[in-house]
Amino acid sequence: MFECMEARRLEIPEVMLITPTRHTDARGFFSETYNRVQFAKFGIDHAFVQDNHTVSFKKGTVRGLHFQSPPHAQDKLVRVCRGAVLDVAVDIRHGSPSFGHFVTAILSAENWHQLWVPKGFAHGFCTLEADTEVIYKVTDFYASECDKGVAWDDPSLGIEWSVCSQVVILSDKDRSLPLLCDLPEYFQWREG
Repeated sequence: MFECMEARRLEIPEVMLITPTRHTDARGFFSETYNRVQFAKFGIDHAFVQDNHTVSFKKGTVRGLHFQSPPHAQDKLVRVCRGAVLDVAVDIRHGSPSFGHFVTAILSAENWHQLWVPKGFAHGFCTLEADTEVIYKVTDFYASECDKGVAWDDPSLGIEWSVCSQVVILSDKDRSLPLLCDLPEYFQWREG
């Protein structure tokens, strides 16, 4: 059996950058973007229950920072099938050595990277190109009562989004998300 993808842990090791192999020929390419056996080798053995697909028409669109609280917390596997994003995962697990820290990765149709974002992280992205499409798998269904978030521009986080606040494109919901310091303790870190 050949390896169909590789994984690399980021600075916060629970978050992983996964790159599926593309098998290219004169017709185009074929790629396994998800393989449960392969993901289990990376320590990711979760059942996905829902796929989400977003299109952002303009460069400089920020979506996030979002998460679902328990009992409907979600792990996410995020990829880009057209365009490019700066993808961000913020540790919101109280007691974690990396609480309030974040990792970033460029995900694009060209580099074919995916980001594994486990429960206990707020997630968001900024489009780096117009007409960007993002697809992500999640491990729990959408639950409006658990739909939460953190302000994208929280100064305590210091995220460099590659777009300034004067031109960023945001939803009304994302404009009104709380700062991390005002967020209830939805997640607790457990060592090991």
